[in-house]
Amino acid sequence: MTHDIETIVVGAGVVGLACARALALSGREVMIIERHDAIGTETSSRNSEVIHAGLYYPKGSLKARLCLAGKKALYEYCALRGVNHRRTGKLIVATDDSQIDALRQIEQHAVSNGVTDLIWRNSDDIKMREPALRSVAALESPSTGIIDSHELMLSLLGDAEIAGATLALNTNVRSGSHRDGIYILDTVDTSGEELQISCKELVIAGGLHTQTLAHALSGLEPATIPPQNYARGIYFTLSGKSPFSTLIYPAPEQAGLGIHLTLDLGGQARFGPDVTWVDHPDYSVDENRRTVFANAIRRYYPDLDDTALQPGYAGIRPKIQAQGEAARDFMIAGPDTHGLDGLIALYGIESPGLTASMAISDYVCAHLTSSLAKK
Repeated sequence: MTHDIETIVVGAGVVGLACARALALSGREVMIIERHDAIGTETSSRNSEVIHAGLYYPKGSLKARLCLAGKKALYEYCALRGVNHRRTGKLIVATDDSQIDALRQIEQHAVSNGVTDLIWRNSDDIKMREPALRSVAALESPSTGIIDSHELMLSLLGDAEIAGATLALNTNVRSGSHRDGIYILDTVDTSGEELQISCKELVIAGGLHTQTLAHALSGLEPATIPPQNYARGIYFTLSGKSPFSTLIYPAPEQAGLGIHLTLDLGGQARFGPDVTWVDHPDYSVDENRRTVFANAIRRYYPDLDDTALQPGYAGIRPKIQAQGEAARDFMIAGPDTHGLDGLIALYGIESPGLTASMAISDYVCAHLTSSLAKK
């Protein structure tokens, strides 16, 4: 069978765009298919826009390896392309002596992951740097930063298009099949017009919808597709000038990293995200969560005026694990997983997906090239 396009990437979030860029730069003919009327409207634009250092992820995991490689690549790319970003640094704070051991464990784990630039700060250091912060000790992560995710996505798309890639917006993939080494996708646009398009290589980077797309592809064994779960995280913004110049994270608790403070590139402070498991993507922000947020924030920012907390926005994390289960790694499923040459499906690409995006794209490109070479 012949094919229309060599490689199709489904999903124009930051990971899909990074993959399309890498694949186009490798000399492939690439088409990006996106169901919405703009790029990056879901997970990629509803997060904290933090460039993560790679402190917490299990040693040897894809999250750890790709976060570190992606951080380096992202800083280099932003400097080269002029993408707005800043190395703000991050303070992980202990608000009492009982939390210092947790910080020591973070340091040990970070070193095992290859993060060796952490700096201990005592209460005097912290008071001079961040007078509004209540903390007896802190670990500073100098390589943590923030980025304009939309600028990044526009730059990645621009690179991909210069290399010959095309973008089809408002195009929904309803189903697909695999026959004689070719992937055939049935799509429909917003006007109801149906189109069938085929390719040799298919990358499913659908974020919240990757499992749905995978189940719609006949020939892909359902047993190779992980569960699909959603965890909503909401943010509150702080009106007025930010009391902090760096990112502030409390010592992690058993349930997660806690309500932390991040900054946008305009200097506005925002707090979040929390975690609420939901049955379907729901971007509502419950103002009644203000009190819960305020109580958590006052542990490290005691002077908070909770009337300054304003409802911000919500994001949805694409989770492989269910509520109460241990966190799972990124799942980048290639032929070794599902047995189909030329297919990569990206499952559970939550944080640090933005940071890791360029490393993920290199991983995907390398695996498709390796699969092709074995034929």
